[in-house]
Amino acid sequence: MAIESVKAYFRQYDMEEKILEFDVSSATVELAAEALHCEPQRIAKTLSFLVAEHPVLIVAAGDAKVDNHKFKEQFAAKAKMLSPEQVEALVGHAVGGVCPFAVKEGVTVYLDVSLQRFETVFPACGSSNSAIELTIPQLEQYSGYTGWIDVCKGYL
Repeated sequence: MAIESVKAYFRQYDMEEKILEFDVSSATVELAAEALHCEPQRIAKTLSFLVAEHPVLIVAAGDAKVDNHKFKEQFAAKAKMLSPEQVEALVGHAVGGVCPFAVKEGVTVYLDVSLQRFETVFPACGSSNSAIELTIPQLEQYSGYTGWIDVCKGYL
């Protein structure tokens, strides 16, 4: 189960106990915000794409939407989201629990600038009923991100 691999990943940093598990689903931004009693924009959603046959994860604020023009400028390719089957096979997490932690080899992680307006955010932890509160520096540290990018629109 993917949450177990995320727990093992965070165990090496003595952060496993920070993972929150809910009795309700947190599979969407709205459901996660309800479960966490926070604003939807503070949910750090992880979007999965295929760029030149390579899996790419973009962690963005809950209220942000991918801007196709910005995406194409950044990656020189059209935004093509992975199918649910591809996400699990290529990334290692099922849709609803996709996160940048404990992912498979060859997955590149980017953080979108839409997250930079918050002190802490809540990414999922490999299941459809989990999350962890991280500061932006912690998100940088634990996500193994490649860099900050600006590929979203529609956020405040």
